[in-house]
Amino acid sequence: MREGLEFEGPVQSDTASVWPAVEALFQAGIEVHCLCDLTRGGLSSALNEIASVAHLRITVDEGLIPLSDVVRGACELLGLDPLYVPNEGRFVAFVPQRDADRAIAILRSQTVSAGAVQAGTIYEHSSGIVTLRSRIGGHRVLDMLSGEQLPRIC
Repeated sequence: MREGLEFEGPVQSDTASVWPAVEALFQAGIEVHCLCDLTRGGLSSALNEIASVAHLRITVDEGLIPLSDVVRGACELLGLDPLYVPNEGRFVAFVPQRDADRAIAILRSQTVSAGAVQAGTIYEHSSGIVTLRSRIGGHRVLDMLSGEQLPRIC
């Protein structure tokens, strides 16, 4: 296990600038290894891109991923997987585990990232696979999005 994986959560706008939160991490001296916005392909696609390029295994806990009841309900109604839905104004930050608690506190102090959580773990020298630990304790592989779940919005 190498790094903490941070997710910033609910914000006032789905097009909010993430720069204030990112700048706060940098100004606090957090060792940020990677940042990725979730605009195209959502959380799953962003994590798969990073895992593939960096040869990491990433495991995320479904119960810790910030997802509002409204989004969950809309996705269920439309038959969409919320892990693949584009998320404007959202990002993941990869930081060393030793900085995870401090990074969360910093992100939570910013309006744009007030709902930040640590919802995943990264394992070095691995297969480039992303897995999800479900709410009921099972595991499934989160693949790259194949095709487009939604029409491109940007």
